[in-house]
Amino acid sequence: MDEAVTPLLRFWQPRYWPIWLGIGMLRLVVMLPRRAQLWVARRIGGILRMVLPKRRHIAQANLALCFPDLDAGEQRKLLRRHFDALGMFVVELALAWWATDSELDGLTQINGIEHLRAALDQGRGVLLLSGHFTCNEITARQLCLMVPPLGAMYRPSGNPMVDQLIRRCRSRSATYLIAKDRIRELVRALRSNIIVWYTPDQAYSGKNSVIAPFFGEAAMTSPATSQIARISGAAVVPCMPRRLEDGSGYIVDLLPALENFPGDDPAADAARINRLLEDQIRKAPDQYYWVHRRFKGRPAEYSDPYSG
Repeated sequence: MDEAVTPLLRFWQPRYWPIWLGIGMLRLVVMLPRRAQLWVARRIGGILRMVLPKRRHIAQANLALCFPDLDAGEQRKLLRRHFDALGMFVVELALAWWATDSELDGLTQINGIEHLRAALDQGRGVLLLSGHFTCNEITARQLCLMVPPLGAMYRPSGNPMVDQLIRRCRSRSATYLIAKDRIRELVRALRSNIIVWYTPDQAYSGKNSVIAPFFGEAAMTSPATSQIARISGAAVVPCMPRRLEDGSGYIVDLLPALENFPGDDPAADAARINRLLEDQIRKAPDQYYWVHRRFKGRPAEYSDPYSG
């Protein structure tokens, strides 16, 4: 399933030098104690907040839609905490790639592993249903040690060097990488009783898209989870990771496999998945990937929250 990697030394051209500099700096960060890593992460988050105005605007719009009960000051604080979480995501990518198992031992508490094993015992594979949370990579690394083999969907990057870096990082937290558009490979993996980490929560405007509420707002949503579960017969086990508020570690909650899933209505299935994600996001709202345009592509009768 996984393709051969390209040696990084092939990316010697000057246009890749800033990436090499970033790699070197992150390699040093991995050697720091945990408290210093958190300090660096907050600095990275502050830089990202300043140099990515478009993404900052998207996150502001998303938070205003999803948390209307927060006043303007509270939303600004949540926005800053979100970029701090993005900075931690960058540091955690480096940890997932370079840290040893012993260095990460004890950082992640996994609850409900019995639900995952019970689903595996059915012999039809498991869709490990999750969302785009900023601590996915580091928690998947620990989960992969406990329940190998673990597959993960993979979206190729337009920058070939960044693509190789992400694949190398993700190969430490997944046994198999499956390109996002290779659905047949995904179904084959499930039929081989493999667990596949699956995150269907970003905006989707394909032909079969459905409108499902997300924090009370209409959101274009992919029905693929229902379709894949129906075709493969795989169990769907929700996997909800979060970073502890003080940054000292992580919790992964594995919930029982969804009952009566898929149902007869793909839109109802999509709404059910969105509700599961909402419940997790409310526990740590800064850790969701708010810089994505989750409410894009809606029909004309809905306003565009990102305009202007």
